[in-house]
Amino acid sequence: MREYLLVLFVAAGTTYLLGGLVRRFAARIGAVTPIRDRDVHSVPIPRLGGLAVLGGVAMAFVVATQLPFLGLLPELRGDVWGVLLAGLVIAVVGGVDDVVDLDPITRLAGQTVAAGILVVSGVQLNWLPLPDGTTLSLSPSQSAVVSALIIIMMANAVNFVDGLDGLAAGVVCLGAAAFFTYSYGLTIGLSLNRATTATLVTVVVAGACLGFLPHNFFPARVFMGDSGAYLLGLLLAASTISLTGWLDPSVMTTSGVRQSLLPAVLPLVLPIAVMALPFIDLLLAVIRRTRAGRSPFDADQKHLHHRLHLELGHSHPGAVLVMYLWAGLMSFGVVAIGLWTTWLTVGLVGAVVVLAIFATAVLPRRRKLPHPL
Repeated sequence: MREYLLVLFVAAGTTYLLGGLVRRFAARIGAVTPIRDRDVHSVPIPRLGGLAVLGGVAMAFVVATQLPFLGLLPELRGDVWGVLLAGLVIAVVGGVDDVVDLDPITRLAGQTVAAGILVVSGVQLNWLPLPDGTTLSLSPSQSAVVSALIIIMMANAVNFVDGLDGLAAGVVCLGAAAFFTYSYGLTIGLSLNRATTATLVTVVVAGACLGFLPHNFFPARVFMGDSGAYLLGLLLAASTISLTGWLDPSVMTTSGVRQSLLPAVLPLVLPIAVMALPFIDLLLAVIRRTRAGRSPFDADQKHLHHRLHLELGHSHPGAVLVMYLWAGLMSFGVVAIGLWTTWLTVGLVGAVVVLAIFATAVLPRRRKLPHPL
């Protein structure tokens, strides 16, 4: 655990230190987000913050490979370099898009190249759980296609949720922390080696997000842009895929493990819970724009975070905190129920659900009520 904490601090510290440099660089080359009708900020903000995140991730990975525990396994080092190369490619694609506004096809092509690098490096989904409790083994071609689709979907989901100051970084940080908790707890519960790709990637993502948030929370001084959103989505997908590739489903479904942990389906359910809000937002946006006869890639002001801010009446930081609450509830709720399946756990999760509903729907209306004379 000490080496994971060190990697966390390295990622956070490097990202934070690079944040100011990237902000000034973006302003100098004109990579600035203009004021658009669908935006909620009132002044132009530099983007390309994803370059700071990339620097933090790269430094953390380099340090991890030199540590006596995390750097000991050759397969872990191989995964790290593959993830880092794929992250570099997708961050560059996003960075170019931040500067010159690439068309959707070019962006998709760049994301596909990055996903292909990750798949070729060995980060692939090898099996899927079936409703009857068995698992379906994927052929190499099926594994490559499914893994690439997951990576591309995750990258775009994070990009869709990046609409308010600090929103994407905070949601991803909570999701990564929850995934780290599950992955690390799983190694303890199964008495396995605690040095895994999934655990390392999630702790690096959490650290990079923590280091970026001081620059990005309301009022934001720099946006992560597509470079950061695509990178964080790819890293979350890499942790998901590597965890399922590392686990033996036959071990996961033994009776002893089933009593303490959910079966093999949980590694796939958890990332869905972690990114539930972005995925729901992505699905609703595609349906909404398609029904209106528009391209699914056309931007609008109907995302979930926009509705919280503009329709329900939450303040800008208030809407972000509500999204944090729901993201943390869904991700840590799944982890808590998966690791500690007791009535007390279910009751605590239910209580937080009630609190989240109250904070979402009731608090803004109470602020709008006139004070009695």
